[in-house]
Amino acid sequence: AGDAMQREHVAAAAQGAAVIVHGVNPPGYRNWRGLALPMLENTIAAASASAARVIFPGTVYNFGPDAFPTLTERSPQNPATRKGKIRVEMEQRLAAASRDGVRTLIVRAGDYFGPHPGNSWFAQALVRPGNPVRSILNPGRPEAGHAWAYLPDVAATIAALLDHEAELAAFDVFHFGGHWFEDGVSMAHAIQRVVGEPRPTIRRFPWAVVYAASPFVTVFREMLELRYLWQRPVKLDNAKLVAFLGAEPHTPLDAAVRATLAGLGCLPRQEFSAR
Repeated sequence: AGDAMQREHVAAAAQGAAVIVHGVNPPGYRNWRGLALPMLENTIAAASASAARVIFPGTVYNFGPDAFPTLTERSPQNPATRKGKIRVEMEQRLAAASRDGVRTLIVRAGDYFGPHPGNSWFAQALVRPGNPVRSILNPGRPEAGHAWAYLPDVAATIAALLDHEAELAAFDVFHFGGHWFEDGVSMAHAIQRVVGEPRPTIRRFPWAVVYAASPFVTVFREMLELRYLWQRPVKLDNAKLVAFLGAEPHTPLDAAVRATLAGLGCLPRQEFSAR
C-alpha cells in the first residue's frame, strides 16, 4: 500500500526489485498532466536507486491519423489529443532516463480486456460488470477495424521479453498485435457467441449522450476525446516482437472473452465456477 505521488513510498516498494511495472494512471481520467508525469518521475527515481528496469504499458494514444492504419515502432508520433501528447512526453522522458542508466521496456497494445481489466472499454462500455449480458454497446463503426489485447497474453509477452533481458536495448519498444478485427463488430459477436441464448442484442454506443454530457462529466469528456480511435482502423504491427520471441502469446478469442466475462461477473454462477 502506498501513494504513487509520494516518491519515498515508491522507492520503498521498489527496494530489491529487478523490474518496476509502471501500471498507474490518474483515476477517472482526471488531471493527467498534474498526476501522470509526477508519478512517472517517482518510478524513474525508484528504478535508478534499485537498478531496476521500468515496464511501461504503451497505448495507441501517442499516434494521430497520419500514422494510421498500421502502427510500427517507428511510426511518427503526432497525437491529436491532450492525453496523447502527455503519453508521448512520458515516453520521451523514459528515453532520456535510459541514457542515464534507467532501462525501459515499452509494450504497446490495443484496447485491453481480461478477467480483471480495471478501466477498459470492454468493462465500461460493451458490458456491465456484475450483470448478465442482455445487450452490448458497440462504440466502433462496422467498417473501422480495431485491435484488442487480452491482458494475460500481454503479461506473458512481457515475461517472455524479460527472459531475454541481456538482449534488450536500454530503451526498447515492442508492439503487441493481440486480436485484430477487420471490422468494428467482431468483439461484440464474440460476446454473443460466448453468452449463447438468449442472444444479447448489439446496440450502438450512445455517443450523442456522451457528447451532450461531456461539459459536466469528466469521464465522458475524456472518452469523447478518444472517439477518433473508434472511427478509423488502427492496427499494431507485431513483426519485431515475433522476430524476437518467435511467436506472440495468443489465447483463442472465445476462451479469452469467456474468461473476461466470468471475471467481470457477467456469466451465470455455474459458468464461472466451472472454469
